[in-house]
Amino acid sequence: MAPNLRLNAVAFISPQNHPILIRTFAKQDEHSIKYHYIAHTSLDVIEERVNAGGKVADCYLGLLYAMEDVAVYGYITPLKVKIVVALALSDSVVKDVEVVMIFKALHMAYYSAISNPFLKLNAPTDGTQDHSPYLLVGSPKWKTFRARVDEISRVVGTTSNAVSNP
Repeated sequence: MAPNLRLNAVAFISPQNHPILIRTFAKQDEHSIKYHYIAHTSLDVIEERVNAGGKVADCYLGLLYAMEDVAVYGYITPLKVKIVVALALSDSVVKDVEVVMIFKALHMAYYSAISNPFLKLNAPTDGTQDHSPYLLVGSPKWKTFRARVDEISRVVGTTSNAVSNP
């Protein structure tokens, strides 16, 4: 991992553009609403890239935009679940390979969670129905998924500190 690579937030967004999970790892809680805003604004950029590119061959969408002190990267799964990562801006170069590894780990954590037959995440596809199953991610049953996302954040931070402190 690159030196000074730090994960500030991760957002999982449904194919219908409803937030599934938004986890913030920034020190201050007052900025958590900022990451909700970043997740929602990144949906526009993701939609533009997907529509402009036709059929997306690669799940990784690259750098979506940079804002204030964060760089926002995007990833879209084959089932159209969007994963948005906000990394803290630094002077070091962030390689796409490193960001792709983070996305693949997050994607596998999500995949493992939805593969559990006892958890429900199937929401109706029409706009008139209730999308409350997506809100179940906050329930205690999804504790393992949230823990995996937190562990990925810790590993990214630990690995970057280990590289920067030889």
